[in-house]
Amino acid sequence: MTDQLTAAEAAVDVAEDLVAGAARHLAQASAVDGRISVERLDAHQVLAYDLAHAASAIQGCRVMLEYARHGELESALARAFVADAIGDLGSKVLGREALWGVEASDLSPALPFLEAHRSPAFLETLADDVAKHGTGPAHLSEDFDLVRDTFRRFARDKIVPVAEHVHRTNGDVPEEIIQGLAEIGGFGLSVPEEYGGFASGGEHDYLGMVVATEELSRGSLGIGGSLITRPEILTRALVRGGTEAQKQRWLPRIASGEAMVGVMATEPDFGSDVAGVKVTATPTEGGYLINGVKTWATFAGRADLLMLLARTDPDRSKGHRGLSIFVVEKEPAPGHSFAFTQEGGGTMEGRAIDTIGYRGMHSFEVAFSDWFVPAENLVGEEGGLGKGFYLQMEGFENGRLQTAARAVGLMEAAFEAGLDYARERIVFGRAVADYQLTRAKLARMATLVQAGRQFSYEVARKMARGEGALEASMVKAYVCRAAEWVTREALQIHGGMGYAEEYPVSRYFVDARVLSIFEGADETLCLRVIARRLAEQALEASGG
Repeated sequence: MTDQLTAAEAAVDVAEDLVAGAARHLAQASAVDGRISVERLDAHQVLAYDLAHAASAIQGCRVMLEYARHGELESALARAFVADAIGDLGSKVLGREALWGVEASDLSPALPFLEAHRSPAFLETLADDVAKHGTGPAHLSEDFDLVRDTFRRFARDKIVPVAEHVHRTNGDVPEEIIQGLAEIGGFGLSVPEEYGGFASGGEHDYLGMVVATEELSRGSLGIGGSLITRPEILTRALVRGGTEAQKQRWLPRIASGEAMVGVMATEPDFGSDVAGVKVTATPTEGGYLINGVKTWATFAGRADLLMLLARTDPDRSKGHRGLSIFVVEKEPAPGHSFAFTQEGGGTMEGRAIDTIGYRGMHSFEVAFSDWFVPAENLVGEEGGLGKGFYLQMEGFENGRLQTAARAVGLMEAAFEAGLDYARERIVFGRAVADYQLTRAKLARMATLVQAGRQFSYEVARKMARGEGALEASMVKAYVCRAAEWVTREALQIHGGMGYAEEYPVSRYFVDARVLSIFEGADETLCLRVIARRLAEQALEASGG
């Protein structure tokens, strides 16, 4: 095993060097006066996008090489992932060498490793192992095993029995799930202990959130894992930028589940480009009047608190520096629409946007007309003016990590569904699981699940140290794309029945599609965050 891991490490070194060379090439093509120009970077979007995903995959390879040291199964999963990632890198480069500023032959030293670990024989052997042992052990401490068991039982007993019904009827999240999740502390995982939560600071908080999110999403993305994402985003913003009075007022209610949270950043004309927000908050006696339209406001109907990003500085040339965060309090409203009118005449009206998946939470378009919000609901009060973008991004970084964990849980459910069906279904006199192609698919699915899991853990550790902003975007971009492939193949293993709603695998497939869209669209993350930062780092390393 040692020799094989040495070969894997050498192959990753080769791939990493190629990616670094491409980053330098992109930096040189995009630099103006010693800085990366977004306009010039946009002239190389195809390269930037592929480079971002390749770099994310190689980052995952580094994580998996550490995981490989735990044992034989772990080593096999890691080596399969490394070979897959480098093979994908080669497909991106081949025929575009000049665009990348590299030579295809740069990957030649890694080819013997790839030949051995992309072979059907190796994948079939790995498939036998994952059929017996699943996607592999997580290798966290007993404390996290307890967290995993707690949320796995809750998902199995409370979420799974109703998940299909909610999906097919586009129903609401059952109140029993919200109450039950509150009872086991699901909404207080990131709330500091002094405000009624369970967060004590450090690595445990982030890892605990990732583990809980994965297990809830394994039960259902729409009515499981996503329930604790919005409270997490507002909690992070309040902890970082809220006044003590605001923390005392809202955090205990969030932790107990008394106050459910919706997040409002996106607008009809501004999605991932949140700096272009048009919704205004105009000063008035005692507070602000909110006017404008927000869209894709998930859970806005049922929510008691809305985290609203609005423009408080009318000078639009200030961009993101003119935005602030408000906590808008409202009555919970079940169903697919709501309308509220204040005594002063202000209105808030919302309608749910029908979607192909991710049902239960309901994403709303919400229109505000002179809706009054007290001054004390501006996060940070006077000190929070103009800081909304930064507080929103603080929450979104955590949201991206959580989204990766949601993707892992969904992939795990899809893998298990595919494996179970492949064992049961007989085609041409043999179980589907006995065919070489199915076995190769199951092996690759398992590697992607475990790689996503370990990558998420590593990012959680970095974020606990105040690092990992870039890696949070990387893990989100890579794992969410992987989830689309894993759920697609799980559905394909089911054949015609995968396309029917009789099996939950069809739900996994349509749910997975949203992962690369929310918490930062895949293209925006790759072009504006990952590739840009890679180019900046390359420029810095070269001395500008």
